Amino acid sequence: MDIAAMSMVMNQSRVQEQASLSMMKMVIGNAEQQGEAVQKLLSTGGLNASQEAGHPYLGTNVDIKG
Repeated sequence: MDIAAMSMVMNQSRVQEQASLSMMKMVIGNAEQQGEAVQKLLSTGGLNASQEAGHPYLGTNVDIKG
């Protein structure tokens, strides 16, 4: 293999590696944002445990004859 071809192969490999790392950083950033959103939702929103315990039957039946 000549030097020019080897240089091209090495550069293509480097570009692929950089693209892969860039994509991985983006995925990690999105996962962190989603995790923070879930934590915020769980800590501030929805029913608390005492309200859920008072109505354990809610949401178990669906009336489809409407």
